[in-house]
Amino acid sequence: MKTNWKKYFGSGLILGASALILGACGGTADTSDTGSAENTSGEVVVEGDVKLWVDTDHVEVFKGIVAEFEKEFPEVTVEVAAGSSADAKKDVSKDPKAAADVFMMPHDQVGQMAEAGLLYPNTKYADEVKANNVESAVEGVTWNDQLYGYPYGVESQVLYYNKAKLTEDDVKSWTTLSEKGKIGTNFAEAGANYIFGPLFMSNGLYLYGETGEDPSGTNFNSEKGAEVLAWIAAQKNNPGVIQSGAEALANLEAGVSDAFLSGPWSKNDVTKALGENMGVAAYPTVDFGSGEVQMKAFLGVKLFAVNQQTDAPLASMALANYLSNETSQLTEFQEMGVIPSNKVVQANAEVQEDVVAKAVMEMSQSTHSVVMPKVPEIVSFWPAMDAIINDAYKGNITEAEYMEKLDKLVEDTSKVTEPEEEKE
Repeated sequence: MKTNWKKYFGSGLILGASALILGACGGTADTSDTGSAENTSGEVVVEGDVKLWVDTDHVEVFKGIVAEFEKEFPEVTVEVAAGSSADAKKDVSKDPKAAADVFMMPHDQVGQMAEAGLLYPNTKYADEVKANNVESAVEGVTWNDQLYGYPYGVESQVLYYNKAKLTEDDVKSWTTLSEKGKIGTNFAEAGANYIFGPLFMSNGLYLYGETGEDPSGTNFNSEKGAEVLAWIAAQKNNPGVIQSGAEALANLEAGVSDAFLSGPWSKNDVTKALGENMGVAAYPTVDFGSGEVQMKAFLGVKLFAVNQQTDAPLASMALANYLSNETSQLTEFQEMGVIPSNKVVQANAEVQEDVVAKAVMEMSQSTHSVVMPKVPEIVSFWPAMDAIINDAYKGNITEAEYMEKLDKLVEDTSKVTEPEEEKE
């Protein structure tokens, strides 16, 4: 059936609520030009010119999706331009009024951008987002109980392994994995923070509290935290663990190692390296000394957001919601390899048959991952976490110094320290 070419919203309550919310979060909302107009029935017709920023590699994919959107919303004209999702905060902050109305971004920037008054709250489609997407994705786009985004994918590291060397049972625990084979992974260099920071949460601890929004809620400075550091230190003498940074994939292909931890971005390279022997699994369990617990990873949420200073908020929200709906997420999976956050799309047979997608979806459960915290203080977590993991692994700190170092880690990560490249 042909979709009705007009899309209407009840005008008064939504626009009034939007203005109030924007005022409360420190921004401003000009309701004199809302990107809409009332028809003779008093209903609001969605219309306006909207600029969309998407990652350079995916411009053509989104031009196709936008063409379908414009068929349903013929009063809206969308300009698709290349941007950088990773740099959303930096790029929008430069000149919010000149930035795109809708843009891709990673969820860990939501807290910083919301606090800076850069994001237009999801005032129209919040219930739809909550109903249609997995809980972790909804958590990723929420800040202070308010939805600020439209999730379209989830991302987590998984375990890639050589099926010619290891079985499904072998990779279920770190102990059997490192006894039956060799895992190449990074404990000693920059980037260990992202891979092994979640070990502390695996052992029952919190990073920025239970919800990841409490700057003073990190409790790594405890006996459980010391157990994690002791486990990390022990891996240097584990013959089944090979320190591997940039060479991890090459080591896997050469047979130097039999497994490594990476995300869906490595799927094509691992397929090329191992062919039909490529195995993919959720993370193994790990024993810090008190029995096996599930090893966790950070979970990232891919989302679309609306610029708070857009002149067309209704059209922009409609576009962001469309780009993350069921149909669009299936296209984004097929064309871009994005693992969907939509529950119906996750159950799609094509998605379920993809071994990497299936492992990531398992990792997206709260038992296997921690949604990356969105607090501004997270910028201070990364260098401090790298330092303590690297030093523990290399033996640069003794067991007697663990608690002192963990106290310092907790102190440092409760503050906002801007990276050098962002300082003026």
